[in-house]
Amino acid sequence: MKAGFYPKLAFDGIRKNRRMYLPYILTCIGMVMMYYIIVFLQNNDAIRSMRGGETIQGMMELGTWVIAIFACIFLFYTNSFLIRRRKKEFGLYNILGMGKGNIGFILFWEALIISAISLGAGLFAGIVFSKLAELGLVNVLSGSVNYSFSVSPAAIAMTVMVFGVIFLLLFLNSLRQVKFANAISLLRSENVGEKPPKGNWLVGILGVLMLGAAYGLAVTIQNPVSALLVFFLAVVLVILGTYLVMIAGSVLFCRILQKRKNYYYKANHFVSVSSMVYRMKRNGAGLASICILATMVLVMISSTTSLYAGEEDSINARYPREINTSFQWNDVEEMTGEAVGAIRNEMLRIVRSYDADPANIHEYRSASVAGLLMEDTVETDVSKIEQFHLDTYSNVYQIYIIPIEDYNALMGTDETLEEDEALLYFYRDSYRYEKDTLSFRNGRSFRIKKVVDDFAGSGEAAMAIVPTIVIFVPDLKTAIEGIDELADYNGNRMVTLRWSYNFDTGLERKDQDALYAAIRENFRAPDANETYGYYAFSVQGREMEREDFYSIFGSLFYLGIVLSAVFILAAVLIIYYKQISEGYEDQARFEIMQKIGMTKREIRKSINSQLLTVFFLPLVGAGMHLAFAFPIIRKLLLLFNLNNVVLFAVTTVISFVVFALFYCLVYRITSNAYYNIVSGARE
Repeated sequence: MKAGFYPKLAFDGIRKNRRMYLPYILTCIGMVMMYYIIVFLQNNDAIRSMRGGETIQGMMELGTWVIAIFACIFLFYTNSFLIRRRKKEFGLYNILGMGKGNIGFILFWEALIISAISLGAGLFAGIVFSKLAELGLVNVLSGSVNYSFSVSPAAIAMTVMVFGVIFLLLFLNSLRQVKFANAISLLRSENVGEKPPKGNWLVGILGVLMLGAAYGLAVTIQNPVSALLVFFLAVVLVILGTYLVMIAGSVLFCRILQKRKNYYYKANHFVSVSSMVYRMKRNGAGLASICILATMVLVMISSTTSLYAGEEDSINARYPREINTSFQWNDVEEMTGEAVGAIRNEMLRIVRSYDADPANIHEYRSASVAGLLMEDTVETDVSKIEQFHLDTYSNVYQIYIIPIEDYNALMGTDETLEEDEALLYFYRDSYRYEKDTLSFRNGRSFRIKKVVDDFAGSGEAAMAIVPTIVIFVPDLKTAIEGIDELADYNGNRMVTLRWSYNFDTGLERKDQDALYAAIRENFRAPDANETYGYYAFSVQGREMEREDFYSIFGSLFYLGIVLSAVFILAAVLIIYYKQISEGYEDQARFEIMQKIGMTKREIRKSINSQLLTVFFLPLVGAGMHLAFAFPIIRKLLLLFNLNNVVLFAVTTVISFVVFALFYCLVYRITSNAYYNIVSGARE
């Protein structure tokens, strides 16, 4: 044989089947481009030099793993369409005397051609658009723009290695399918359909139960930490339930349509429903894949967009004032004595040295401890908690005990309490306490006068991942009796005594930076602890920390856009291949129907009936998943201090509407491709 025989056969095979191969190659190019861009940003010096650059590049590293794993799974899925289409051709080669080894050479050259085109074009596009991607990320993060162009050899090497392995695995999988099939089965591969499946009620009911369990978890979870723990369980249940319901439910749906004689025995419905029943099991799996991908896109876009749009709310919740200071003490009485007054005077002196005065002051004392809330009792002794379960985590709270006089000063109220009374406030939790008392197992018991709805000094609580209970008491020293001597396994004191002093200045960013540095230097001086009596000090400036918030939320938003683009590309390709492969399967049946008198107009009506019957099921399913996921995602957003329900709701609705319009556009394009095949149009 001539040296170019196998490459020519491989190239001709790709060219003649370009309707199948072109979208696949374009998808591979898109995946390679996206992967290179993310790796490029991960190793980009301009991004690394930004404040919060390490956080941003950590997010990008996560994105590279997601894209690599998803690309491998998805390309295996779509490659199955291609090899199924080519098996008839390979079977013909086999009958004409070509051995499996020769066919393997053709597959090798096809894989080599596709991988070379995909890597070459994908890397070229990635390099071309990498600077645009960098500028887009910098703009999202409100950073300074650098217009120098660069190419990352490390990103090129990583991209070639990852996708080289993926293309090698795809080749070996195709080789396996051809090697273990005889010539007859290869020839008949396109004609081997599925027997008309029976509606499996058991599978359908199991899928409904899984979805019901996932929806139940999503809507009943009240605690953000519990939401974080059960989120992945709910995702797995939704994925499995969707596949089971779509596979079994679609079959049952078609059976129901067949029993409706007024509907089934019509020209445009008879052919479409019969065709769907013939292959609905596989059809259902494809619809479920589209539904899951659509849900992933909607959840990702709505949540990351909400975080990005609401980042100012999160910053203000975490840092209630421009300058936020905290001093920790060993004794309650020291927080009310001359030492605190001296700190306050020194703080005033430093602020006035910058021609400003502290304004909107938040000042309060607190004792904080982690505890497990069981009914009306708080357990703070870790030695008594033998093991943690999911229920345990959902009842763990960070507890702050604050004097009622500090609460009144902050909130402008005049609440009064008896010696054994207390007020409660729950932060980052919609839980409503309905008990009459709250007791510490090793300490005091309080009668709950009422649960208040707001407390201004929640900056410290915003740092904790667990929800917070704030207890307002008549006297702080008396309130912590019994629990102030508890220690953890390392011997560290469980209760932290803290005096917080937060204020605004009205200074420009540059002066705030200087003031922050002066306060930090003054109260972290070697002799400051001895002078004022505290043992630990911290200071945070809202403007100083703003870049860190931008880096986290901005990179999440950017990564959400990139991954959503990848998932949308995957969903479109699945829809396209679903239409094309089913078009080739239905072509012979529609040719017969045309010979017995079916017109092209009736074919078009039948096609529309078939596609409209099932095509919008994934969109409806994704909308249902998104609606039930709304409560649990909202709880997860609370961990980022985003409590703007209206913003999240509006973002979710807009995301769904835009995606639905895009989905309809894809429907129009792919339905035309299906019509061109079954109506007799040639490539």
